[in-house]
Amino acid sequence: MKILSGGVCAVPAVKAYGIKENRQGLAVITGKGNTVGVFTLNKIRAAPVIATSRRLPGIMNAVVAYGGSANAFTGKKGIQDAERMALLVASALGIDPESVGIASTGIIGRPINMDWIEDHVGNVLSGLTSDPSGSEAATRAIMTTDTILKQMAVEIDGVHIGGIAKGSGMIEPNMATMLSFIYTDVEMPTESLQKCLRESVDKSFNMLVVDGDTSTNDMVLLTATGDKRISEERFQEGLDFVCMQLAKMMARDGEGSTKFIEACIRGARSKDDARKAAKAVVRSPLVKAAVFGEDPNWGRIIAAIGRSGAEVKEGKITLEFSDGTKTVTIVKEGNILDSGKKAKEVMAGDELIIIADLGLGKHEATAWGCDLTHDYVQINSAYMT
Repeated sequence: MKILSGGVCAVPAVKAYGIKENRQGLAVITGKGNTVGVFTLNKIRAAPVIATSRRLPGIMNAVVAYGGSANAFTGKKGIQDAERMALLVASALGIDPESVGIASTGIIGRPINMDWIEDHVGNVLSGLTSDPSGSEAATRAIMTTDTILKQMAVEIDGVHIGGIAKGSGMIEPNMATMLSFIYTDVEMPTESLQKCLRESVDKSFNMLVVDGDTSTNDMVLLTATGDKRISEERFQEGLDFVCMQLAKMMARDGEGSTKFIEACIRGARSKDDARKAAKAVVRSPLVKAAVFGEDPNWGRIIAAIGRSGAEVKEGKITLEFSDGTKTVTIVKEGNILDSGKKAKEVMAGDELIIIADLGLGKHEATAWGCDLTHDYVQINSAYMT
């Protein structure tokens, strides 16, 4: 597998572009292909989620995304506006509006600015390009509180897979506010494509927690534009890598964050137990605050695992901290080896890997998150104003 530059534009025949103006942005991606999606499980679903999920699975020609307001909790007018976005793109490109996916991100309860969209959609469409700059422009256009671009592309057995994403806050599965658009030149039956996407999302975006809130707008779309063949197993490997890298970028860019947290649970009785325990660690405000303060209060991690719903036995647990180069064993099969002094040393960097072996089986899972800082509170205390 080879890592490529260019995001979605690393996939042949895919074009993208976007513009950003103050706190508004508009992006379009084109590339005809079989498309599947995974959407938020929040029962309040934004208008673009409703409109796009109705279209899938199916053949899509384009995606249009607006950054500035969520178009969620906006009633019938919200649906009309979402469909208007699709129509504007479709009319200009000479395609069926039903083949245009729609997405948006921003403040809930605020209508999208259709006047601004109508004024700027022509500029976006005229800028569409297969050059890597197109993918970068589209990614920037949908950024809200994001501070870094989130793009990833690979080539595996001759097949290209490229994706972009946005997400920094209001992130907790199901899914973990995030948008992701992924393209590939593989040819694959719809059922297999959906299965691969669901599996990748479960391993990546659904193992990501920034703040424990689930957005109304979360959406991941996967479009297969080509005719290249690859085994499902190898395609899954490539897709998993792209999604996991995008998920890690979101964790590193969590609102106000200073540290990236990776929680690795091993030795669980079941896969579900491993996932529950890993997510409980990165979700815990007490763990996240301790990581921010570089306070080796490892008991908070033990407590999070204990309340996760996973089966645990005190005398079986082994707990380690690592900064990627140095690893400190704090608890070994229930016995405390380090009260915190050595553990504190590995908390000084910008990455902390928490490794917990439950000693009850062979299953494992990894979750990602970030610390909880003063800046997170500041950002979200004045986000609307």
